[in-house]
Amino acid sequence: MAKFRSQISAADKSSQPKAVNSPCIAICALNQDDVCTGCYRTGQEIAHWGRLDNDQRRDVLALCKNRARAINPFLS
Repeated sequence: MAKFRSQISAADKSSQPKAVNSPCIAICALNQDDVCTGCYRTGQEIAHWGRLDNDQRRDVLALCKNRARAINPFLS
């Protein structure tokens, strides 16, 4: 019975989409605009990251990319 439960548990996990990873690069310092100089998330985005679904996380990542480009146009 335990083997059957582990198979069900593994099947449940595989059917769930993989979580979008945090962009954190362990350079954590908020600038005067409340934006992290490492990952370009705001303090609020960092605080709420764990509660966001994948679509919301992708939206935050798009905002981060735009912020990074605004600060440094040489970033791709």
